[in-house]
Amino acid sequence: MIEDAFDVRHAQRAPGLLRAFNDAGVLSAADVHVARRLAELAGAEDPSVALAVALAVRGPRLGHVYVDLATIRGSATVEAEEPVDLTALPWPEVDRWIRRLAQSGLVATGADADRPLGLAGTRRLEQSGLAAADRPLRLAGTRLYLDRYWREERRLAADLRAFSEAAPADVRLDVLADGLGRQFAGRDDGSQVLAAASAVLCRFAVVAGGPGTGKTTTVARIVALLAEQAAASGVAAPLVALAAPTGKAAARLEEAVHGEARTLAVDEGVRAHLLALEASTLHRLLGWRAGSHSRFRHHRGNRLAHDVVIVDETSMVSLSLMARLAEAVRPEARLVLVGDPGQLTSIEAGAVLGDIVGPATDGLRMAPAARRRLAEATGRDVVAGDPPAGVTVGDGIVVLERVHRYGAGIAALATAVRKGDADAVMSALAGAPEGVTWIPVDVAEPGALDALASVRDGAVAAARAVIAAARAGDAARAIGSLGAFRVLCAHRRGPHGAATWMNQVEGWLAAELDIAAAGEWYAGRPLLVTANDYGLRLYNGDTGVVVATGPDRVSAAFERRGEVAELSPSRLGAVETVYAMTVHKSQGSQFDTAAVLLPPPASPVLTRELLYTAVTRARRRLILAGTEAAVRAAIARPAARASGLRPKLWGEERAA
Repeated sequence: MIEDAFDVRHAQRAPGLLRAFNDAGVLSAADVHVARRLAELAGAEDPSVALAVALAVRGPRLGHVYVDLATIRGSATVEAEEPVDLTALPWPEVDRWIRRLAQSGLVATGADADRPLGLAGTRRLEQSGLAAADRPLRLAGTRLYLDRYWREERRLAADLRAFSEAAPADVRLDVLADGLGRQFAGRDDGSQVLAAASAVLCRFAVVAGGPGTGKTTTVARIVALLAEQAAASGVAAPLVALAAPTGKAAARLEEAVHGEARTLAVDEGVRAHLLALEASTLHRLLGWRAGSHSRFRHHRGNRLAHDVVIVDETSMVSLSLMARLAEAVRPEARLVLVGDPGQLTSIEAGAVLGDIVGPATDGLRMAPAARRRLAEATGRDVVAGDPPAGVTVGDGIVVLERVHRYGAGIAALATAVRKGDADAVMSALAGAPEGVTWIPVDVAEPGALDALASVRDGAVAAARAVIAAARAGDAARAIGSLGAFRVLCAHRRGPHGAATWMNQVEGWLAAELDIAAAGEWYAGRPLLVTANDYGLRLYNGDTGVVVATGPDRVSAAFERRGEVAELSPSRLGAVETVYAMTVHKSQGSQFDTAAVLLPPPASPVLTRELLYTAVTRARRRLILAGTEAAVRAAIARPAARASGLRPKLWGEERAA
């Protein structure tokens, strides 16, 4: 319970139900204030309606698209130091609650957006700038949405279905078969061939898979195959947009495509086309408008000019941003989404990639006609189940499963985590497979440091290599050594947080490597960029290192397109030291050794997706520190976000 009356989480003078749920920690002060204001504007005095509004406002803050009033009593969570019995709260009776909401002027039901509010409510809403027809909330069965998210979800589902239901692209199968044979010669991963062919054959395609399965490798080949199709037809190569949700992810996508382009078995015209591609953030692609997070220059009335739009790291894209993208892509263009549906999702509302891939995660779901065409193009058997009647979204979805990057031990552990098999995970950890070390301790408990000798030794050895190269002025070697070891934490602060373990690692280094005497900008200091700087072409999540450039001079070195860029530290804005980082920040990166420090079982951020993301950051060796209870708690807690996109795409809710 929140007892401090001056706590910012405490809504002063909140009435009745709102006060009880705010005191329990279910609702924040902001949730309460928004609900009270909306109720006041509409003249709504029913406390159960105000509570439902507050819960609907709370949902997107926690990543949910809606709140299900039938299940919220059992699914609500709070972030509190002591357990809170939420079942003891005065939850309204569900059927009566739904009836009250359906009668409220704040709520539209289904397609009913024009039900009159009554004179008083209409005047209040109009005085606050809201048209009478625009209800701020939408009730669909027992699910209550903020109206914006209801509309975005429906429109995105409709746009994606339209792409997938469009007539198959005009493709010369002989040219495609020849290109596939050349570009995948000597590679025995058939799923990559299927993914590349599907992206050429379909207007809408998804290349899904975990780290090291060859997603970006496949992207480069998709673009090359499309360029070859254009050349065979005597038309210009397609205008391709490469994009990602962050600047860091966009830069890595561009580098990966350029790297593959240099080795592909294609003619020089196609190679030049690939090398000329530049990647951008989704916000830049859509034409971000200053002062707005949801309005862009490109939209349904001003589409993107591109023939092909390819988005990497799609797991980090929110519902709102994906809706803006889908409406901006021309209906006759191709949309290709790339990412890992098992990873952590966007910090904003929605779990878009996971919803889109849906049941295809456990086996491809393609219509017979799509399977036949794909088999004809690739010369391979296409093993896939039938989708629900009338569903075509799965025709272009291929999940890559063969890992080319890390060893069998890490791969087996990651697979067990992704499938939610706690017993298999514990069996794997107890068996100490090659490349995996499990330290079954709570890292914040007294005496835990003694058990973490491998973490200390790994951190010190890696830092020693970076510092030696940096002091010698060898920026390339120092940057290359940065990826040798990283401590990963679920939290940013607290005893299990990255800030605490950053200080711990620096303490180890100060004791052994004498870095304190050199001041803040010591040679070998690893840097993490925390905000985009387009002028310097540095992006949130980029890493660099301080290197010596003279007897009393240093620079900050970063890798850009395979080359080292050295900048004066005075030009850098938002940077911090990075011996430890959060798992969220680590997305898109990998390290030779990842030391993952788990929080206690009760931590609300400890989810299956967080554990999977953390485990798959390791390239060669994983050190997992956490109790068995913490590991099992993570696996038992999938980040189940309330979202209606999957049923809308996969035929369970076509008319909702």
